[in-house]
Amino acid sequence: MKRKGFILCLFVSLAMTVSMAGIAAAQPAQKNVIMATTTSTQDSGLLDVLLPIFEKKTGYFVKTISVGSGQAMAMGAKGEADVLLVHSPAAEKKFMADGNGVERRLVMHNDFIILGPPSDPAKIKGLKKAAEAFKKIAASGSIFMSRGDNSGTHAKEKDIWKAAGVKVEGEKWYQQTGLGMGQTLAVAAEKKTYTLADRGTYLALKKSLGLEILVEGDGILLNIYHVIEVNPKRWPKANFTGAKTFGDFMVSKETQAIIKTFGVDKFGSSLFFPDAGKKEEALGK
Repeated sequence: MKRKGFILCLFVSLAMTVSMAGIAAAQPAQKNVIMATTTSTQDSGLLDVLLPIFEKKTGYFVKTISVGSGQAMAMGAKGEADVLLVHSPAAEKKFMADGNGVERRLVMHNDFIILGPPSDPAKIKGLKKAAEAFKKIAASGSIFMSRGDNSGTHAKEKDIWKAAGVKVEGEKWYQQTGLGMGQTLAVAAEKKTYTLADRGTYLALKKSLGLEILVEGDGILLNIYHVIEVNPKRWPKANFTGAKTFGDFMVSKETQAIIKTFGVDKFGSSLFFPDAGKKEEALGK
């Protein structure tokens, strides 16, 4: 009886060891994934919804660093991040051309909007063209609050000033915060100035701002987000497996469905529109 008991205990012990080994094998070898992303994805609340789902599903832990798209790509180019979630297409294409990224996948879009105080001193409300609105702001000398942080939003703003034929350097009415989207909106609200923002962050913070949407719908205001895995051949220590797993998660049907409905219950419309599998050129048409 003692021998049978010993054999049974040994069998149970071996079974538990095999079981635990299987569980360990299912867990990621390198659990931490560093993601550099835009302040808009953070300030809008989207990542607060998506990341817990990703972490529970995969066993990875995501360390989020919220900066402008330019800074996020600079981090990726230095091997300081594993994966990027950014919205500055021209800079992204250069990032890829320089060999810093492995794959660039379309995730979602929303749009930029021109905001200002209800008094609208430059009289831009209802204009169809963003460049025309910027021209009127400049002509009126009304203060425009720029992020000035090399973010995707800042890059878009510079595109619009260029289209408007307005040089802003040295102008007293043109002010820069050097801050993220949420903080820049707070400054613009406090000083009652014009600014450019992504719709998602604005809707998430709208109640506390007192700023109105004055210009929207122009094609130049399209705001497109991509996920990019950093090149492990350039940075061998990068967690490429974790980065690719995150990229796959962002373009999966499950995540795209969550993006599609994010914000609907609170704002009556989605803050972002899912685009996985689409062609970037077809957006906004």
